[in-house]
Amino acid sequence: MATRQVVHQQVRGDPVDVKNAAAKNRRALGDIGNIASLAGVHGVKPPANPPFRSQLLENAQAGAAANKKKIKASVVVHVTKKQEGDQKKQRALVKLKPIEVIVISPDTNEVAKAKEKKQNDAASKKKVTYSSVLDARSKAAASSKTLDIDSVDKDNDLAAPEYVEDMHTFYKEVENESKPQMYMHTQPEINEKMRSILIDWLVQVHIKFDLSPETLYLTINLIDRFLSLKTVPRRELQLLGVSALLIASKYEEIWPPQVDDLVYVTDNSYTNKQILVMEKTILASLEWYLTVPTQDVFLVRFIKAAVPDPEMENMVHFLAELGLMHHDTLMFCPSMLAASAVYTARCFLNRTPAWTDTLKFHTGYSEFELMNSSKLLAFIHSRAGESKLRAVLKKYSKPERSAVALVSPAKSLLSLS
Repeated sequence: MATRQVVHQQVRGDPVDVKNAAAKNRRALGDIGNIASLAGVHGVKPPANPPFRSQLLENAQAGAAANKKKIKASVVVHVTKKQEGDQKKQRALVKLKPIEVIVISPDTNEVAKAKEKKQNDAASKKKVTYSSVLDARSKAAASSKTLDIDSVDKDNDLAAPEYVEDMHTFYKEVENESKPQMYMHTQPEINEKMRSILIDWLVQVHIKFDLSPETLYLTINLIDRFLSLKTVPRRELQLLGVSALLIASKYEEIWPPQVDDLVYVTDNSYTNKQILVMEKTILASLEWYLTVPTQDVFLVRFIKAAVPDPEMENMVHFLAELGLMHHDTLMFCPSMLAASAVYTARCFLNRTPAWTDTLKFHTGYSEFELMNSSKLLAFIHSRAGESKLRAVLKKYSKPERSAVALVSPAKSLLSLS
């Protein structure tokens, strides 16, 4: 039995046997019948030059050397061109002429404005403290005969001593914007007596709910401003009053009374819905303008300027609340009514002088300017005992309020009227 010749596998990387490889390729082609189609395959003689592989290797090395020279030459040319481009750019930059800048001198006014702005910026950088402001006021007060009433609040941040003067200056500037007008001639079903009855009842409700003074003054302000704009029938006057009290309580109080409580104090004359509808009507008519300087804002400041004792302070509030009940007081602005209450109280209690330089400075009114409004308050006070509307009189007849309602009116003011 013939043995099959063992053919060794070609390992990658071993030298290629060109002669045997060609013979194998020819046998493979003969197996599929393609050997006849290859021209010149039969009788092919081996090459005359046996070291064919070495010749191929030399040709490959020669080609690689030539390519290397070409690459090196191209790199040299590229670098040379780049250097030439950089040199051209440098020459171009050297040849550029400097641009002449024409400086236009600023206008004289602009120089002055810039200087002023610089000074203002430097001044604003200075830290303003409570002490510096109060010291400046103390020096100003020392140069005149006025007292520095804010020095006692130097360490009280809630009193805002640094801003209080500016705040009250602003209040005086805008108080006429929210000042009610004399409106009784525009109300066909309401008269001054009805208004006084309403306010007397509101004072009783105010006491019953133990509300703050700010709430009472804001309530009256809302009522008068609304009546200045709208005509109200008689049957809705109390509804207007209780709805205004609800709004003022929500604005000023921490715990305002509930609508059910207000329905109760009206003896169920109105329903919850009616009060809430009137509340919306008032707010819409006044355009939600509730932050207004009332008499109470000025009373607090002016009483402090009067350096009062409890009796005098209660007398001022008594006269101011008596004035609220009378329609004629609407002809005066809130700051003047507050200053007049202080002046009239000092006259009633025989304080001398009746009007000091400190009061004149902080109120902005002289004694002469307050005379007409003070006469009106004195006249109202003189008739308070004869009136059937006694809510304010009873309130200030109690010992805890120094019973100031029992003090006799000042004859000096009554004789001038």
